[in-house]
Amino acid sequence: MYDINFYMNTFSLWQRIKSGENFDKKHVLDFFEQHRNKSPIVYNIETTNACNMKCKMCPRTTKMTRQVQSLSYDLFSKIVDQLKPFSSQDWNRWVDFVESVYKIVPNDMSENHFFLYIIPKVIQLHGYGDPLLDVNMSDYVRLLKNRGFSSYFSCNPSNIDMKQTELMLEAGLDYIKYSIENIDDEKHKEIRGEESDFSSSYAKINEIIDIKNSKNYKTTIIITMLDLNRQFQKEDFDALIKKFEHRDVYLYLKSEDQQWYRKDFHGTQSTHWSEFCRHPWMSMTVKSDGMAAMCMEDCNNEILLGDTKTQALSEIWNGELYNKFRHDHFELKRNIKCHLECDMKLIGNYL
Repeated sequence: MYDINFYMNTFSLWQRIKSGENFDKKHVLDFFEQHRNKSPIVYNIETTNACNMKCKMCPRTTKMTRQVQSLSYDLFSKIVDQLKPFSSQDWNRWVDFVESVYKIVPNDMSENHFFLYIIPKVIQLHGYGDPLLDVNMSDYVRLLKNRGFSSYFSCNPSNIDMKQTELMLEAGLDYIKYSIENIDDEKHKEIRGEESDFSSSYAKINEIIDIKNSKNYKTTIIITMLDLNRQFQKEDFDALIKKFEHRDVYLYLKSEDQQWYRKDFHGTQSTHWSEFCRHPWMSMTVKSDGMAAMCMEDCNNEILLGDTKTQALSEIWNGELYNKFRHDHFELKRNIKCHLECDMKLIGNYL
């Protein structure tokens, strides 16, 4: 989830800044603070950072040095108990906003539809690990469903366990996304590592679709391929589309994030990565050790803003460290990860 009201209430100011109007930094900072929800909204909870893949485009493969850990069920429950879903009135206002501003309708299927209609309403359950390796995942999904939240995570289909997956669908999982980079097994391994495999993944995904349809589970099954700017990228994506032709899936080509990592910036079609970073005002991330980090992209927990094991989310969200972090986005503090290792522009870049 992210704060859709902050997004809407500050959008016109952002448009004016982007068009070149001059604004005093303090004026913008005060305006953001005025519209920031003082109750925290969580974008994602990294329930585990365990992963058996060696994806060449992921910083985890060569850069992650933090200990592999998983949240306890008790801590997960404690975090969720401090959150609340959006009201139907807020969501309806958001839908009208998206249709008006971005010209994307609710029943579309695209990268930006996914970011504007799905990500705002779900609690994302992945970070730098594969949720399929977390034995508590079906319990987490059930807890979220009972609390009125939508759930979603992205995973590697090679790790599918059919029994575990059906438990998650039965528990009320709203969205699950499988990442596939090629329909050729060897080419897929070149990108995702030796543990990855297309052929068996494809068979498992089709079996899951059949189970979903036969038992009338409501989970939306999403298939993505990353646009890695490879030769034959379009042909590979077209081949993937053909593989899932006539199957009940939500399928799109995803712009690559973390392009700084491969030093191969080839642009993005993503609204999320094209606009300024709103995360300091719009959402919180909780990592697998229970620490509140700057955002989901912080591979090694370089900017920690609080500890959910000992602090309330509201204490962290409204605390001194978060306040300083927001100021750093205006002042363009040079030695923070947000400058050195992220493709997203900070608001200070526009002022």
